[in-house]
Amino acid sequence: MKTKSLGFIGGGRITGIFLQAFVNKKAIFESISVFDTNQETLQALKLKFPFIQILTSASEAAKKDVVFLALHPPVIMETLAKIKNDVNEQTIFISLAPKITIIKMAAVLPINQIIRLIPSATSVINHGYNPASFSSGMSEIQKWYILEMLNLLGHTFETAEEKLEGYALLSAMLPTYFWFQWNELENIGAEFGLSNAECRESIYETLNAALNTMYRSGMRPDEVMNLIPVKPIGENEAQIKGIYQEKLMGLWEKIKP
Repeated sequence: MKTKSLGFIGGGRITGIFLQAFVNKKAIFESISVFDTNQETLQALKLKFPFIQILTSASEAAKKDVVFLALHPPVIMETLAKIKNDVNEQTIFISLAPKITIIKMAAVLPINQIIRLIPSATSVINHGYNPASFSSGMSEIQKWYILEMLNLLGHTFETAEEKLEGYALLSAMLPTYFWFQWNELENIGAEFGLSNAECRESIYETLNAALNTMYRSGMRPDEVMNLIPVKPIGENEAQIKGIYQEKLMGLWEKIKP
């Protein structure tokens, strides 16, 4: 199958993550083009990825074989209205946003190949966990081709569209719940006399082992959590659980269709 031209509408973080993933895999496309309303964003992206073509309009990006819509939900529908005459029956259109459903997009775009993908930041090292949903009527061959391409980012799999927002909160945003904590532990470890390398190695290896213990040992969660008798922040667990409930359920109400 011949290589495709890619067009990104939006040049923010997730577009940069995709481009880095493609570079890591030495993926070859006919061309990769990006449009963004912010020229500074475009120039920074071009500086990091010199091979991309900078476009002056969303319409130009929409004329590519595969179009990635990398925008926030509030501006999606107005953007679709602007590009609806620039796509065609062969266009593969992939939205990377929550909330705006395939049916809503299909009501504006005169095409059959519409996909929604919830991308994860870990795609930057090709270890993404990226659920995707497809418009009805797409053939298994079409889906196979798209999943093959998206697997450059990591593990990409088909799921029911109504589950995408759940995945957005449980997987795509998951690292943000913990990354800052691991970094703070590195800082504290240095105060204990460990080197930066020792702190990072200790946390990395222990986290891997802890994940496997929780999810691969066959033990119940309560059994796993009872393996270590001393819990330095145990008295704060109820507060932390409350924060999860408040923040995540609140965000869920904002992003669900």
